[in-house]
Amino acid sequence: MCGTVAAPAAVAKRSTRAHLGDRALRAGASGTDVRELQKALRKAGFSVKVDGQFGSSTVRAVKRFQRAAQLTPSGTVGAKTVAALKAAAKGSTAAVSNNGGTSATPRAAGRSRTRSLGDRIPVRMGMHGHDIRVLQDLLGNAGYDVTVDGEFGNRTLTAVKEFQTTHQRPVDGELDGDDITALRAAAAAGPVTTPAAAPATTPGPQATVGPDGLAVAPAGAPPQVQQIIAAGNQIASKPYKYGGGHGKWDDTGYDCSGSVSFALHGAGLLDEAMPSGSFVSWGDAGPGQWVTIYANGGHIYMVVAGLRFDTSGRSNHNTRWQAEQRSGDGYTVRHPTGL
Repeated sequence: MCGTVAAPAAVAKRSTRAHLGDRALRAGASGTDVRELQKALRKAGFSVKVDGQFGSSTVRAVKRFQRAAQLTPSGTVGAKTVAALKAAAKGSTAAVSNNGGTSATPRAAGRSRTRSLGDRIPVRMGMHGHDIRVLQDLLGNAGYDVTVDGEFGNRTLTAVKEFQTTHQRPVDGELDGDDITALRAAAAAGPVTTPAAAPATTPGPQATVGPDGLAVAPAGAPPQVQQIIAAGNQIASKPYKYGGGHGKWDDTGYDCSGSVSFALHGAGLLDEAMPSGSFVSWGDAGPGQWVTIYANGGHIYMVVAGLRFDTSGRSNHNTRWQAEQRSGDGYTVRHPTGL
């Protein structure tokens, strides 16, 4: 039979409206998929107006979510951001599939298989897993008393509420996307210290830090102190990375204990990286003449010839070497034998 066949009415009337994930979204876009994006952002704990317009406020919310989920904060919503956002809104994990894409994996029996803090929102008491360890590590970097054990218990709840109070966040003991973004910034900046709260440095030759962020050992410093400083300079501006430096010395980033371990390893004082809690009984008790270590279950830093070597505060000068001191309250004070 020749001629054309009319399309069925159901096909002719089929909706062409885009749904979230059908296309990449960026500033200036509008439509039903943008509304779905905004609703998903709100469900995941990010404040944004649901108007179907991808304006500046939506860009900011997307970037906040991407930072919280450890994605590149581009403000553009592609497949990875959509998958992570849907997973976060549903309380499941965004997992990388074998073909390089992402898929949502349901959270089984309350056990987290998350890869990073922000994969599930809100973060609340009773949760446990890798993302809770990251949360606790960030709280420790920000100066709050917490143990990194992967369990969101009473001690972590107290630390979260203290953080929310200090940073004028709603004090509910739960973390939404904006809370996580604020916590990452607070951990990078480090705790606010006053001269009165800072521990006294040992009198004697003092190291200095140059505009390039590298430390210079003082004249007469023992060889091991010079080696600690030289090793610390190798990673001084490396990014913070939870678990970084553990399992391999040459890493893309380092956490607090990985950083201190790397510097001590450079002087032949450690054969393998140790978690911060293990340093509370390492070496000798009390401050050292050249090197003093401050450790607890949630954080560790050290002072080498008067300079603080610390992941917390690195964002201030883009270096782990800092002349500003911080309070040693709540830390066990140790030092390498002979230093």
